[in-house]
Amino acid sequence: MKILDHIEEWLITFLMGAATLIIFASVAHRYASGLSIPGVQDWLLSINMGWAQELCIIMFVWMAKFGAAYGVRTGIHVGVDVLINRMSDSRRGKFVVFGLFAGALFTGIVGTLGSRFVWENGMHHAVFSALGMPLGDVPEGPTTPDLEWPTWIVYAVIPMGSYLMCFRFLQVAVNFLRTGELPHHDHGHVDGLDETEPLAPGEDDAIYRMNDNLHPQGLDVADETPRKGAPK
Repeated sequence: MKILDHIEEWLITFLMGAATLIIFASVAHRYASGLSIPGVQDWLLSINMGWAQELCIIMFVWMAKFGAAYGVRTGIHVGVDVLINRMSDSRRGKFVVFGLFAGALFTGIVGTLGSRFVWENGMHHAVFSALGMPLGDVPEGPTTPDLEWPTWIVYAVIPMGSYLMCFRFLQVAVNFLRTGELPHHDHGHVDGLDETEPLAPGEDDAIYRMNDNLHPQGLDVADETPRKGAPK
């Protein structure tokens, strides 16, 4: 299971980083091509970056589908649980389980319908051709405008991401039935920052104090005499 978790995280990270680099390269190429630099401008204009926008859209769609499954596993999806939290523990648990299995059912249906759509969109032609089977009237399927990729490859993320999300719903449901715990994500936590112990009452301004244990605000800037009410 850890291997699947790592693949999921690595794939999302790769798609996000690669899309960012491609967008940066495309924008830099566009503005640099407008500079009148002999030799360099002609070389930049000879580079075709028209495919960058289409590829980034595809990558962000893939990232969103796998990111949704990651969100179910880590509990980062936003939910309205005001009514659920007002229920008793036993009744709340039943609604939580119902919601998880409903999510699994919905994503399973989307994955099944998506699989049928991808198969009829050109995947069956590719499979039949690879296996050497007679094609008959099986259509080859459309391609993307810029990259000219078979669209069934692009749309394959629908069943893959949906089935993965369905699996994550079932995984969370089984874990909840066993332990009674749901994945929780602290939105205020930043990975990489060390946790520090909270300061004791009155110690929050300790770094501003002087050697005589006086706060700088307790002194008059003009004559450096203690202000009224300041400790002596």
